[in-house]
Amino acid sequence: MARLSAWGLFRRLKTRVWAVKRIARALTLFLPMTRDVLKGDFRPIPWSAFGTMALALAYLVMPFDLIPDFLMLLGVVDDVLIVGWLLNRVDMHLADYRAWKSESTAAGASSHTPS
Repeated sequence: MARLSAWGLFRRLKTRVWAVKRIARALTLFLPMTRDVLKGDFRPIPWSAFGTMALALAYLVMPFDLIPDFLMLLGVVDDVLIVGWLLNRVDMHLADYRAWKSESTAAGASSHTPS
């Protein structure tokens, strides 16, 4: 088996950090987006984001999956990889909400400036 060079390892870790940041961003935006959708402030409803999040939650709670959880390390790694991939997809579906949120925040900030 070929050893990874230091540069190759650095590149792989760099891409993984990017994915973790996208997952964290999806988790921090999903609940406020849900609140704005329920209040009627944000339209159109991003059904794909809701569906992908439901799929991620269902995969976590299902007693059966690709690699059973009783295989300690492999079962957990399987869950982390698949749910992480799904949350990465959720983040992609939240692009419109991010744009709307930044516009509404900018509009709110400009309306509160003293004259």
